[in-house]
Amino acid sequence: MHGGVIEASVDPLTPQHHGRTAAFPHPVRTGSEDIVPKLVDVLVQNRDELLTALTEISTAQAAGDELMRSVKALAGAPWELLRNSPRRLARLATFLPSNNLLYSYVLFGVVPSLYTDEIRLRPSARVARAALAVHEILGPPLRRLGAGRIVMTPCTQREFLADCARSDAVVFTGRPENGAAVAARLPAGTLLLSFGSGPNPVVVGPDADPDTVCRAVLDARLHNSGQDCLCTDLVLVHRSQVRALVPRLADALAGIRVGDRRDPATRVAPLVYPDAVEDAAAFLATHREFTVRGGRTDLARHTVEPTLLHLPWQEDFHPPEFFSPVVLTMAYDAPGQVDRWLRSAEETARGMYVSVFGEPALAGRSRIATSVVCEERVTFDVEDGNRPFGGYGPLAGNVRRHGIVTGRPLLLSAEAGPSTAGPGVGPRSRGRTGS
Repeated sequence: MHGGVIEASVDPLTPQHHGRTAAFPHPVRTGSEDIVPKLVDVLVQNRDELLTALTEISTAQAAGDELMRSVKALAGAPWELLRNSPRRLARLATFLPSNNLLYSYVLFGVVPSLYTDEIRLRPSARVARAALAVHEILGPPLRRLGAGRIVMTPCTQREFLADCARSDAVVFTGRPENGAAVAARLPAGTLLLSFGSGPNPVVVGPDADPDTVCRAVLDARLHNSGQDCLCTDLVLVHRSQVRALVPRLADALAGIRVGDRRDPATRVAPLVYPDAVEDAAAFLATHREFTVRGGRTDLARHTVEPTLLHLPWQEDFHPPEFFSPVVLTMAYDAPGQVDRWLRSAEETARGMYVSVFGEPALAGRSRIATSVVCEERVTFDVEDGNRPFGGYGPLAGNVRRHGIVTGRPLLLSAEAGPSTAGPGVGPRSRGRTGS
């Protein structure tokens, strides 16, 4: 999953729109306006060391983008906290994702430390070394600045659940079934935010510009070699655009630089996760007849060649999360087909975002079913670390409070706001031992 946050459309039913109103005259005072510039300086001053750590699992291009997004999210923290007025938390426990390590560290560690006494982070076992390197770079200067207590503990999920059970709030990033298992082990009053993933389709309508869309699709699919939950897994192309767009995508993929992830010119590198290569190889073998360009994989080298497949319309087709440089297009004839597909049970459950280019019938909507609409933009264009992330599909992201699970865009400071506390939910005792 991408640790970033997307600006969702305005919805008065979601908690992210609570501000400093007369109903809550005493918001948490964090002193963030004074400390945040110093925290930003820490990131900038340690730029080279952070990029070295990040390129263990990310391309240099993606690592540079992640650093800038982290700085932006941290710089926006005073505005975020003023807008949401989160209550003071005694402890936050976070299952970090296996990518976007710095961004996640900022979003679920540094920013919450402004209103949380203690934060415990569990790195994914797959990337524990890189995650710990980020913490070792940032932890000491953050402590000197008094930015809360951030503890990173490499441990089993079972061991970490003990910390979670004693926390006011828990952030889980990963598979929905694992998130449900975590929820079952927590007290009813614990605030749980579960971040999942979705296919984030791109719709290319009859009025779209093929050159603009080609660039947008590659940006949306190839970020960090495709290893991001915000990457699009399916491009729905109006039949009138197929002859213009598909050859452009094939030619563009042929020119993609493949190489060492530390090389700034590299766009696609060996994948971090062997199972992503295996999954891609299995899908490509099953759909070999639809291959337009590429298709080769190498399990030993962890590589998936930049690949393009084109499928005919299949209303019951629901793409997997590729996590690899596989571009999959599918032709449609009428916008009603796309609308019905997005409203299917499968896509309603995992709705995050849908990017719409040049399709008048789908324009002007804030969302379609559970998917938030990004009009003439892809997910990475509108990412904002200080606003809620995701759509309304419960498998894409949900909040659990007192046994009630609701799929909606998520932002921790908004969910911890005063009007969302609920009965009996508040700061717990602070007399806890650390690691």
